[in-house]
Amino acid sequence: MSVIPAMGFYGGLADLLVAYAMDGWNHADAIEIRVALDSWLPTRGTRVTGERNTARRLAVTGGHLEPVLQPAAERVSILPAPFGRQTFVELPFSEVPLIARHVQTKELHSFLSTIALRDVRDPTMPPPQAVDEAGRSAQRFAVEVIVTQGDVHRRVLAQGQDIYAVTAPIMCEAVERILSGNVRDTGAKPPAAIFHAASFLQALGPNLSVEASET
Repeated sequence: MSVIPAMGFYGGLADLLVAYAMDGWNHADAIEIRVALDSWLPTRGTRVTGERNTARRLAVTGGHLEPVLQPAAERVSILPAPFGRQTFVELPFSEVPLIARHVQTKELHSFLSTIALRDVRDPTMPPPQAVDEAGRSAQRFAVEVIVTQGDVHRRVLAQGQDIYAVTAPIMCEAVERILSGNVRDTGAKPPAAIFHAASFLQALGPNLSVEASET
């Protein structure tokens, strides 16, 4: 039996991408996650979640889970079109406690693009509208993961269309693997502790592009 929390775009996807980036490392000095959205037209569910979620946001600092420091840290990345130069602010979601459960790291910080934050905080933003036969909105997303060990930096960049639409294939792939027994472990654990990250991400190919590099 498996109980997997946050098996979606926020939380589960970042957990899988970090595990993919680790690729044989048993620890990291630092991990950063940067989520860029070219727009965020929130669903009613997102609005309700935002209203109810009053818990303090967490990061790993000095090897320990701690509340995110205020004022929140910022980062800048240059991403492929349509994003270009993006400014991010530290605003973690469920990915931090997920990753911290099974990845040893001194620092773990998660950032959201200021464009996305501006949109989701705007009460006048309408809900997303479908623009194709699959029911996806026109929204584009990119998730950049940077894992550092010593002088080595590994970068994984995932891109796709519509954060809500990509959650469905992620969850369906998880269910299929559980039913077929294609899992690493069972129990109440984060996604990347249950599934093989590389093959899981590869299976999402039609809905998610993933590229990795090391410097």
